[in-house]
Amino acid sequence: MKFIGIDIAKATFVAAYPQLSGYQTRSYSNDSKGVKKFIQSISNEQHHCVLEATGNYSTLLLYMLANHKISVSLLNPKQIKHFARMMLTVTKTDHVDAKLIALYGEKMQPPLFKMPTGTIIVLKQKKVILRQLKKQSISLNNLKESFNVLPEVDKDSLRVLNKTAKFIEKQIQDIETDISNLTTEVFGKQIKALTSIKGIGITLATSLIISTGAFAQFENSKQLSRYIGICPTYQKSGSSINIKGAIKRNGDSDLRAILYLASWSAIKYNTACKETYERLKANGKPSKVALIAVANKLIRQAFAICKAETVYIDGYSSKFC
Repeated sequence: MKFIGIDIAKATFVAAYPQLSGYQTRSYSNDSKGVKKFIQSISNEQHHCVLEATGNYSTLLLYMLANHKISVSLLNPKQIKHFARMMLTVTKTDHVDAKLIALYGEKMQPPLFKMPTGTIIVLKQKKVILRQLKKQSISLNNLKESFNVLPEVDKDSLRVLNKTAKFIEKQIQDIETDISNLTTEVFGKQIKALTSIKGIGITLATSLIISTGAFAQFENSKQLSRYIGICPTYQKSGSSINIKGAIKRNGDSDLRAILYLASWSAIKYNTACKETYERLKANGKPSKVALIAVANKLIRQAFAICKAETVYIDGYSSKFC
């Protein structure tokens, strides 16, 4: 299998093809025409494409590669960044990056990317818009509050501000309703299973389904915890370094925040989570550390019941945990 490294930009992408000595690079337009031309240059039996996650700019290429059954791996940009440091790279261009990504694929043999369903793609788009609208709503409300300290407020400015804030709030409500209806319609069984866990409500259940592709993107709960960024770090080397650090905070920050809030409810009503929290507190752990452990426990429970296609029962254990 030959690994092809792809560096993606907004309008173009560069592909690095392995040769007997080094790599040959070619540029393509980042649209359906350019992707089709690229696909014609490779074989689904001989080539494995490797590219960085670049948000919406990589989605079209991923989608078309999946339709042509071409193997593809999607990498966290930090992986390539650290790999470049290890290789002592001093030059950074699109062509150099494409070669570096191809070399990473050859050396590291990254896992195959599982293309999410069309419903998940739509839900992720709605979630991105919802996040941006909420940021705008907070910004407008802060601006409106700042007007209160002025000696004289312009009525026209305040009217425009109020009108815009109400419009955005209406859009937020509409999108939240769309997300809820679509998730319940397509993933109703998973929603029912997740909300049977004491501590997980409809908001967290919906976020988990969207972020994980209905748990299809992960093989075990540890992978999911690392993806969300709630796994604690640990460093030990010789006698001088022995650090149990904070969580990595990679992944979806909104999902982490909802999980942390859910852990407060879980330590009251979820037996397994309550036992975990009390045990850690009895061992002298800070409350935040114990709550993060509870959040990890919730993730393991959620992963287990969705993979086993059952509902939550206190004391339930599974091979998927």
